[in-house]
Amino acid sequence: MIKLNLPTYSFKLKSKENKTLIFDKFRKKYVLLTPEEWVRQHVASFLLEEKKYPVSLISIEKQFLVNNLKKRTDIIIFNASGNPEIMVECKAPTVKITQETFDQIARYNLKIKANYLFVTNGLDHFYCQIDFENETYIFLKEIPNYIKKTF
Repeated sequence: MIKLNLPTYSFKLKSKENKTLIFDKFRKKYVLLTPEEWVRQHVASFLLEEKKYPVSLISIEKQFLVNNLKKRTDIIIFNASGNPEIMVECKAPTVKITQETFDQIARYNLKIKANYLFVTNGLDHFYCQIDFENETYIFLKEIPNYIKKTF
C-alpha cells in the first residue's frame, strides 16, 4: 500500500483466498484491505493516537438514512454526551478531493450534525468547523485534539 501523509502505524494483516485483510481494532474484525480502508485505518489510528480521542467515542462505517436511502459515514467521533463531534470522509489516495467530495459530506452532515468535518484521501487533508447559525463552514489548519470535559 502507498505511503500516506499520516504517521505510520502497525496493523495486523492476513491473507485469505488471495485477498489481504486488515484487522480493524474499532470494529474488532478483519476487513478487506482496499486503498480506502488503508486510509480509514490510518485516520482512525491518527485520531486515537495523536489527537487522543478515546476508542469508545470512535465509530467506523456507521450507517444512517438520508431520504430513506442507507448511507454510511467512514468515521464519526462522538462527544461525551453522545452527539456527533467530527465526521470523517475517507477516499482512496488516487481519488482527488473535489467540491463534489465536500458536497457529499455536507449532505450527510445535514442529518448527522457534526461540529467538524474532516475530508482526506490520506495524502491531502481538509478540516472545517461548521457554523450552524450562519450556515457556513470555517476551514481549519488541523482537527482539534480531544479535550476531556469535566463537570
